[in-house]
Amino acid sequence: MSKEIYKNKTILITGATGSFGKDFIKEILKKKLPFKKIIIFSRDELKQHEMKFSNDFNEKKYTQLRFFLGDIRDKDRLLYAFKEVDYVIHAAALKQVLTGEYNPFEFIKTNVIGAQNIIDAAIECDVKKVIALSTDKAVSPVNLYGATKLCSDKLFISSNNIRGKKNISFSLVRYGNVTGSRGSVIPEFIKQKKNGQFLITDLNMTRFNISLRSSVSMVLWSLENSIGGEIIVPKLKAYRVIDLAKAIDKKLKIKITGIRQGEKIHEELISKADNLNAYDISKYFVILNNEKKLLSYYKKKFNAKKTPNNFHYSSEAKSNFLDNSELKKMISNFEKK
Repeated sequence: MSKEIYKNKTILITGATGSFGKDFIKEILKKKLPFKKIIIFSRDELKQHEMKFSNDFNEKKYTQLRFFLGDIRDKDRLLYAFKEVDYVIHAAALKQVLTGEYNPFEFIKTNVIGAQNIIDAAIECDVKKVIALSTDKAVSPVNLYGATKLCSDKLFISSNNIRGKKNISFSLVRYGNVTGSRGSVIPEFIKQKKNGQFLITDLNMTRFNISLRSSVSMVLWSLENSIGGEIIVPKLKAYRVIDLAKAIDKKLKIKITGIRQGEKIHEELISKADNLNAYDISKYFVILNNEKKLLSYYKKKFNAKKTPNNFHYSSEAKSNFLDNSELKKMISNFEKK
């Protein structure tokens, strides 16, 4: 798509000092997308300070960058930050599963109330488009984190019904574990290797995987193509956690620790219920929530085709597993960063 949609526009990224936020900003700087301003919104002053003085985000070199300290729990701060903003990428969240089980209302305040604050501020400030990041944990959730993200997802999608005459749209991107992100399994296993053994909760456990680059590309695609109310889902391969450990070191001792509170054996990106409104648009899947306008748009522009009646997009599917060479390449790519 033409860069015209970015010309003289202002974009704000919540949680912008996290793994996704930094890679997203690097990519739009690398592509030289003609944004007027790129606002880095986060609550972590140290991470903002470190970004400001790094080569990748030098304000003297990239004069369109703005650093804005704030918390999505603070609606007044969001109202101030969103002034004259055209696009919002919502990446801020509390996401550590086990932490959420013991601090449930803290997760609710950030992931649910914070999401509603984003919605209210975006509508009030005439933002044109909001893309919110979701997770496979939000599909058939068994933990507090997943439940808060499911609630957040519902808030964003339903907000398309309360915008009135405002020219604003709310869309979601949903994906699995991001390779090498904070709290992800590869850096954890590399650390465990130094301690002489891998700790695995269950031998049958599987997970989806997406690279940071792919997640960034997906969000940019959504920014350029979404019209509001859809959930964009990538086509990902999965892996068995034990196979990943063996790809790092096949001789290292493995200790089975048992399932932790809030943990699932397998993850889902499209549940059987989601599949009622799921379509294949070649590059991605899209869930359209029974909206005729959405379906017409995606059929016309992307030749959307209904997924099979029995389709269930789960990490359990053995036909979709990464093989040993693919796992080793994934590990190598992480170690090069």
